[in-house]
Amino acid sequence: MTVRAAWLLPTGQTREDTRLAPVGPMTPEGELRSRDGVIAGGDPLKAAGVASMQVQISTGRALVQGTDAQGAYPIAVTAPETLTLADGDAQHPRVDSVVLRVLDPLYDTSDQPVATLEIVQGAPSATPAPPRLPGACLRLWDITVPAGASAGVGGINWASALADRRRYTAAAGGIIPRGWGLSFPGAYPGQYRDNGTGLDRWDGNDWRSVAERHYVAVRKDESYSLAANRYTNVWWTGTDARTDASMWTPANPTRLVAPVSGLYTVYAQQTWPGGAEQARVLVVKNGVREWHVSFVARSNGGQGHAAALPVVLKAGDYIEVRLYTATAVDNVPGTYSYAALRWEGPA
Repeated sequence: MTVRAAWLLPTGQTREDTRLAPVGPMTPEGELRSRDGVIAGGDPLKAAGVASMQVQISTGRALVQGTDAQGAYPIAVTAPETLTLADGDAQHPRVDSVVLRVLDPLYDTSDQPVATLEIVQGAPSATPAPPRLPGACLRLWDITVPAGASAGVGGINWASALADRRRYTAAAGGIIPRGWGLSFPGAYPGQYRDNGTGLDRWDGNDWRSVAERHYVAVRKDESYSLAANRYTNVWWTGTDARTDASMWTPANPTRLVAPVSGLYTVYAQQTWPGGAEQARVLVVKNGVREWHVSFVARSNGGQGHAAALPVVLKAGDYIEVRLYTATAVDNVPGTYSYAALRWEGPA
């Protein structure tokens, strides 16, 4: 037997079964529920086409979750398993799924307890979708089966047909390895996961990078005009980079908002067209506190400055950039204005 399950058979579980299957407490998803998934290590449960309509699944370990009352089943695949797919539909393609499945007569209508690697066949369609899975089932791979595919007419193009759907789990308190999909909530504040480039921590509502960062860089796309002898807030039209959606919104297009308290650096860059005189750039906090960051007495065109200013902000405080010129200027390119706000750390 090459697909072994611990704590499934009413009798006959061997010491070898128990040693091979991951029987320790795993990452929780609730009071009685564990996060199912593949156990990392090498390239577990990898799929490879070995014939025109056959796929082989390599060795590996996993956890398959049933209902909350049923619990989770530790599984070990100790030798490669070869599965055969049904011929393709005459008219439409379909998507089949390779799954680890547990049958348990105490909780389903099966005749005997067994853990298997099997194919769950999808429905043929012009726009095929992966099949819905029965209970106590873990999806590993999706396979696109073309219309008319069979062993006699070319079969499946394995280079393009396989879609990796392995998600990973870890021991309780461990870091969840990166797998297919990151759109899942954490189970408890303080849980960690690998996001592919670093670590995230679940704060109870959202995943946040362990290397905490908060920044926004805003741009102005359209040209604008400035009246003489008047301070005018720059209306930004979009972001080039943003970690927190609240740091800039179209509803308040002049504001760069601090999502958390701390020390920030404000960056402001302005290029002045010809004709601007006594031109100034101000950084303004909450509409009141002002800092002059650059000055141009008279611009002959293309003159500008960039400045960085450290400021202490509380969560919800906002920064605006204001421009002043003693002479009116028209059709200033939007690319002449740029700004950014970056959190440096707690104050």
